[in-house]
Amino acid sequence: MTTGRVDHETAPLVRTKELTRIYRVGAREVRALQGVNLEIERGEFVMLRGRSGSGKTTLLNCIGGLDRPTVGEVYLFGQRLATLSEWACTRLRRRRIGFVFQSFALLPTFSAYENIELPLRMDGVGRRARREQAQACLELVGLARWADHRPYELSGGQQQRVGIARALANRPDLILADEPTGELDSTTGRQIMALFRRVVEQEGMTVLVATHNPTADEYADRVYHLQDGRILNP
Repeated sequence: MTTGRVDHETAPLVRTKELTRIYRVGAREVRALQGVNLEIERGEFVMLRGRSGSGKTTLLNCIGGLDRPTVGEVYLFGQRLATLSEWACTRLRRRRIGFVFQSFALLPTFSAYENIELPLRMDGVGRRARREQAQACLELVGLARWADHRPYELSGGQQQRVGIARALANRPDLILADEPTGELDSTTGRQIMALFRRVVEQEGMTVLVATHNPTADEYADRVYHLQDGRILNP
């Protein structure tokens, strides 16, 4: 399984410039991000680490186009997100970004295979190609034998592997994972991080993970530490 896509851009895959996100809660102003600058190159495994409330999820959402910054810019694949229409941003997410969530977010009545196949079906991929790609994703995460099992028949670690396989289904350039080991024990969490490492090395994808878990650092190429909406290390 490969991405099958060649980019001729020399710009970083992800770049943020003075990224600031301010929310208003009643009369109170919450600065979730404060002037964040970062760059992520193609084929990197990068960790965003910090406590709950440090701004990790907000930063992921802004990078993935799920949220808009109050001030500053996000550049993805050499494109400035602010210049894209909602439709173009949705298309970019669907085609080039895979999302992995802490809560797994699997459809309970769908099998593992069907959960992985769904984004391909939504994207208009033909039946044979869907079958081949979903099977390849199952094999990559080590769940080919569990293809017909529904989420309640799988362990937490297996469910997260299905979530990762679903994120890989469209062969994205970038994987964004928000606390992907938060619901898992430490041993299973390490297995998930090792799986991300393998995705980076074998598939050439870029992976950005937000986590509060310090043991995840050993799997990453770089680690950014967030506190109160700021990156502490350059």
